[in-house]
Amino acid sequence: MIIEGATSVKAALEAKKRVVNALYVDDKKKDRNLNYILFKAHEAHVPVYRLKREEINTLAFGKTHGGLLADVEERIMDHLEISRSSFLLVLEGVVDPFNFGYMVRTAYSAGVDGILIPEYHWHDLESVILKSSAGAFDHCSIIPSKDLAQDLRLLKEKGFTIYAGYRDNAIVYDEADYTNPTVFCVGGELRGLSKQVLEQVDQAVYIPYANGFKNALNAASACSVFCFEVLRQRRHR
Repeated sequence: MIIEGATSVKAALEAKKRVVNALYVDDKKKDRNLNYILFKAHEAHVPVYRLKREEINTLAFGKTHGGLLADVEERIMDHLEISRSSFLLVLEGVVDPFNFGYMVRTAYSAGVDGILIPEYHWHDLESVILKSSAGAFDHCSIIPSKDLAQDLRLLKEKGFTIYAGYRDNAIVYDEADYTNPTVFCVGGELRGLSKQVLEQVDQAVYIPYANGFKNALNAASACSVFCFEVLRQRRHR
């Protein structure tokens, strides 16, 4: 597949979660960021091809590539490592690749140790996710799960508390204590969290609004609020 733009290409080379087959660079492109990318490509023995801008445009799927593309393989997924984790995020029912990318970007910047998702099905959309996540998709630990409920049960046995953004029997999100091993479950806007996952939740939390407007935050925005509250509490404990 083709990924485009310096941020995506740099992430693929730095994270080493996928095979990078080749780089395609505008023959007139020169800058410090490109020099670093070319260094990383040389370090990884990745061939670099200088092409005319028209040739780059033909290979690209969008117009924001900035004269830099890479031919890459699918990302290698990660495994759940409980002993190395204290903050995990579960994303379920997220169907939009842009939203998924935004949520990965937020979670990674907030210090999440891993993101559990239902069995992986984004293969054809990885270029979109990598771009919308600003490269975080390759840097963050992404853990496909064959059974989210079973994994949550295992995490509870290991001392994790399971929280979910969900209105029923919920407390305000900043009243919960996230300083201990924490799993936060966030559902997509259309499908939400499954019954099986909700059955494993120890405490539901919600974000209070200043008025009665119920459509204030989408799932990606709510995920940002939750993740950075975890970070805030841990920085001040």
